Amino acid sequence: MPNHIHALIGFQNTGKTINTIIGNGKRFMAYQIIDRLEGQNETLLLQQLQQAVEGKDRQRNKQHEVWEDSFDWKDCTEFIKQKLDYMHNNPCKGKWNLASSPVAYKHSWAFLYATGEQGNYPITSFMELKDVDLSRLV
Repeated sequence: MPNHIHALIGFQNTGKTINTIIGNGKRFMAYQIIDRLEGQNETLLLQQLQQAVEGKDRQRNKQHEVWEDSFDWKDCTEFIKQKLDYMHNNPCKGKWNLASSPVAYKHSWAFLYATGEQGNYPITSFMELKDVDLSRLV
């Protein structure tokens, strides 16, 4: 897409809990966000993120609150299919109209789902993933 990207990311069994994986991801993304905000001298937004830190987190020396504390578990099989349909069709309608069909859009992986063959970018279908419990994805 010209101004954004869509992605579904799955985690194979690493022995780590989903809470650890999400927590680490949020932490490292927050470091990058804060670094960029500091580099752009976004003092007002940085102050707001500092004021959002609660007492217990301040005691642990947390300086900014970038994310909400939690996330929700959901059965995602149907959700994934819905999002794949949306992502496959997005370039073909509305203001984009970049291809006549999802399979014809050169940056899409719809070709794999339609034909069973790899397209321009090699991917793994979510249905082929091993060690992934699709009912417990976030």
